[in-house]
Amino acid sequence: MLAIGTIWPFEMQQLLTETAAVQTLLNTFLGGIILLVSIVVSINSIVLSYDIISIGAQEDRLRGTLKFRTELSHLTDTEHTTIDPASFLSMMVGEIDQRAHELETVTEELDGSDAEELRNHIETILQTIQYIEKSVDQPGGGEFSSLWLGIDLNLGPLMQRSRVLQRAYADVLSERGKERFEGLIRAFELITIGRHFFKTLYYKREFSMLSRTLLIVSLPAILATATTILAINANALPQIWIFGLSPLLTFVAAAFTIALTPFIILTAYMLRVATVTLRGTDTEPFVL
Repeated sequence: MLAIGTIWPFEMQQLLTETAAVQTLLNTFLGGIILLVSIVVSINSIVLSYDIISIGAQEDRLRGTLKFRTELSHLTDTEHTTIDPASFLSMMVGEIDQRAHELETVTEELDGSDAEELRNHIETILQTIQYIEKSVDQPGGGEFSSLWLGIDLNLGPLMQRSRVLQRAYADVLSERGKERFEGLIRAFELITIGRHFFKTLYYKREFSMLSRTLLIVSLPAILATATTILAINANALPQIWIFGLSPLLTFVAAAFTIALTPFIILTAYMLRVATVTLRGTDTEPFVL
């Protein structure tokens, strides 16, 4: 192992003496960074286009928001509706838990197997909600943890199953029983709408932060990469030895690290956004 560790820097030094190949790689990185900046500007323009709309569209958006808040207040019987993901999720799972317990009284209106089927469905809902309530109450994780928990909450099958049972028992249920089914289903719908809108806000914020971060990082990366290409071409490397590594090896390694930084940042953001996108598709009509 010692021999390999001793020989490796000399082999790298020999590879880097092929300055033409090093310059070609750095030129490729330089062109890629400039292209990446152009793509970032385009992404930022798409994000901004969401807010650049006519006054009529702004009014429709505001009315939709106020309507959602009003209905949420009526459903949860509260005057103030919360905004952040953790509070919204906690409030809505509590409401679904209450509505599910109220639905238990509907089993008295049903016969044997039908009543048992509804009890099993209610038990599944309560188990799912209890898991979410425990996870929300756990300290730490921050805003993204609450957002991820809401996106990961698979309510689509429960909502669909509730609709199926409501239609199946429509002829035997009293008005009170129908109202309790409606209340539970509407609670499912509101939490689904809310969590998907939080996902939209998350995308908007992430792409804005990605654009800002890449624009800040890309300019120094372009300058450093271009300077490195010129320094290698002029054979004007700084004579700095670090941990026994030659100036050429140290200088080129630092240049490659700086040149790769924008691509590493882009990869990190895209992986996170792609992971969020893959989750939260439980309410779609078709799945793969």
